[in-house]
Amino acid sequence: MQKSVKIGAEAFLENHLDLVKGKRVGLITNPTGVNSNQESTIDLFHRNTEIDLVALYGPEHGVSGKAQAGEYVPFYMDEEYDLPVFSLYGQSIKQEADTIQNIDEQMRSFDISRIGKIPEDSMIEDLDVMIFDIQDIGTRIYTYIATMAYCMQTCAENDFDFIVLDRPNPINGLDIEGPILQYPEFSSFVGLYPIPVRHGMTAGELAAFFNDKFFDKKANLTVIPMEGWERHMWYDDTLLPWIAPSPNMLTLHTATVYPGQVFLEGTNISEGRGTPKPFELFGAPWVDASELTKRLNELNLEGMKFKEASFIPSFSKYNGEQCGGGQIHVVDRNRFKPFETTLYIIKTIMDMYPKSFEFFEEYFDKIMGTTKVREAIGMGLDIKDIIKNYDGELLNFSKARKTYLLY
Repeated sequence: MQKSVKIGAEAFLENHLDLVKGKRVGLITNPTGVNSNQESTIDLFHRNTEIDLVALYGPEHGVSGKAQAGEYVPFYMDEEYDLPVFSLYGQSIKQEADTIQNIDEQMRSFDISRIGKIPEDSMIEDLDVMIFDIQDIGTRIYTYIATMAYCMQTCAENDFDFIVLDRPNPINGLDIEGPILQYPEFSSFVGLYPIPVRHGMTAGELAAFFNDKFFDKKANLTVIPMEGWERHMWYDDTLLPWIAPSPNMLTLHTATVYPGQVFLEGTNISEGRGTPKPFELFGAPWVDASELTKRLNELNLEGMKFKEASFIPSFSKYNGEQCGGGQIHVVDRNRFKPFETTLYIIKTIMDMYPKSFEFFEEYFDKIMGTTKVREAIGMGLDIKDIIKNYDGELLNFSKARKTYLLY
């Protein structure tokens, strides 16, 4: 059932401007920072005489949202607003000429480090408060929540205020899946803290959780909650416009399969980057699409079907090469389990092509948050047993998060 939802940005502008009265504001945002009428938060802040907006900050993909995963975003001045735009994704790192050609390798190496992700002193010297207004997608590996956490820590260290304008978890706030990240051994930009792969929380809820549980010095945090959002809701239940959070997160369907398909980034299987259906399509030049989809459909996984697919990526893995594989069709999203589905994809391809399949072990383990899943698949353990091993962890997390749930 669809229901109108008022996002945190709208509630802030209507009722909470006292939080920034007389303060210099830095806004962390991207194209998802819009209201229900698709008006930019940047524009709304800039026009409001009660807000002293002095700088913009962009996460991975930039304030414009156009940069590819792994592509550094440099500093620039926004001519329309006459504001400095600082990148929280490698602005001080020299960009190599062939960045896009080596985008996968660069992403795997850069995303597991802290370098270039934490605001530098020169980027925040004119601030009193930072405001975070970005749509997250409910998966630990997606880097926007790490950017939020790094900025919160910076604000805590410099005695700035930090405000989160809350937005929906687009894949609902009930379902949780996948292992809890082993902390601190596997902490990185693609997974900072011990939460599951699919966490079922909003950015505002996570901010309070991180601040309370993991910060030595607590941030002066304010979360502006939404009005009307309920935990069972998917994004298309909210009547809010879908704005792609990043170049390869094109639709809600993409976000639905992402909590599983993101792990193909840690293998030599294409996750569909460089195609019109990133993360929905998967395969490789050495895969027989017909035989693979036949075997996968015989598993009778809940809430979905596999469709035979052939595709040629325009960039990323197997750029310009014909790939055989499959496409995920979700027919019942409330029964579909993306994490489990992708483990079956990996195991099936591994079994079919043991000489061709490859893990990028360091990166796979970092995004998984543990070595145990890869090792269990390698030992031939049943996927159901691997999944069941995390039931206890997920139950404990479900209990621990209750204190921080706003809805």
